[in-house]
Amino acid sequence: MDSAALITAFVTLFVIIDPIGLFPIFVSLTQGVPQRERRVIAVRACVTGFLILAAFAFLGEAVLGGIGISMPAFRIAGGILLFVTAFDMLFERRTKRREDRAEEAEEDFPDPSIFPLAIPLVAGPGAITSIILLAGQNTGFQTTLAVLGVALVVLAIVLVLFLAAGHLERLLGRTGITVITRLLGMLLAALAVQFILDGLKDFGLMG
Repeated sequence: MDSAALITAFVTLFVIIDPIGLFPIFVSLTQGVPQRERRVIAVRACVTGFLILAAFAFLGEAVLGGIGISMPAFRIAGGILLFVTAFDMLFERRTKRREDRAEEAEEDFPDPSIFPLAIPLVAGPGAITSIILLAGQNTGFQTTLAVLGVALVVLAIVLVLFLAAGHLERLLGRTGITVITRLLGMLLAALAVQFILDGLKDFGLMG
């Protein structure tokens, strides 16, 4: 895989995964979570996201096809699940749940590392589709490893930004975080709807 192809792969995955866009979402999803637990969530989300992308890089559409799931169906399902998270963010249901459990043990805090961080935000339909296409550009084990290396660099950037989330939370304060959470809730809802529409278009149900 030449340097031009590597750069193309990096730009593609960076835009699709969008580390800068995920940064404030992570802050919102982990608001009030102790710093140690937040680091664990960040690492778990990035590692899980990488493992999911690696599985699809090597196995491609066979992973979904083998269990009878098409990529359009995957997009629609991811969109629905993401919309549920957006709904919670818009109406502060997550904040209320955390206030109700304020006196519980630290390990009882909600864990968003697998859903929605690892999937569908880090390893979502777009990233999975991209990794399949990039790995399939050329046959050979080395191409797949090169693409996964690029994905690892992008996810390392995601992890660095996640680990710096505490500083951003202190900078913005509770009011700033609340405003951002509402705004991101709207953006996530729109993204969820877009996932669903893309899936419906792929099924040929929309023009």
